Amino acid sequence: MGRRMLWSGLALLAMLACGPAGAAPAHIDDNLAQARLAGKGSYTWFGLTIYEAELWVGEKGYRADLPFVLDLRYARKLDGAKIAEASAEQMEKIGAGSVAQRAQWLARMKTIFPDVKEGTHISGVFVPGGGARFYLDGKALASVPEPEFARAFFGIWLDPATSARSLRSALLKDAAPR
Repeated sequence: MGRRMLWSGLALLAMLACGPAGAAPAHIDDNLAQARLAGKGSYTWFGLTIYEAELWVGEKGYRADLPFVLDLRYARKLDGAKIAEASAEQMEKIGAGSVAQRAQWLARMKTIFPDVKEGTHISGVFVPGGGARFYLDGKALASVPEPEFARAFFGIWLDPATSARSLRSALLKDAAPR
């Protein structure tokens, strides 16, 4: 009986240390009250997984006027400048911003996005009316206090005109209010 209690106690401690299943990372909890995972999916390019994406929402679910967090976990090594360039191209594809705005946004993103390796997380926080905040592996990376930039950036994944429609559907799978 004593050994069983010891193992039960150790198992309980391990569960408490890891937190509840599906619990949001601390930087997400800090930015989003009652955070919950709405959906997740992979972005692939010619059969290669580039990153895994997760959309975290609050109790009211996903709406364009509510805060949310998009977390990308990269599956391979990528140059930060290339991430910025791909983001600007996708913003253009969804029709976001003017040519001049996208050029400014590209320059800003090149200063924000670092080179990544397999397992690196970049999280973006949508702040309604306040722009976007970015985190690298849970640590503050940068803020862009420009609402138009934030709408354009997150539109890469969430705008109906996105080129990654199946990923958008996966992210929004459970995004309705609860």
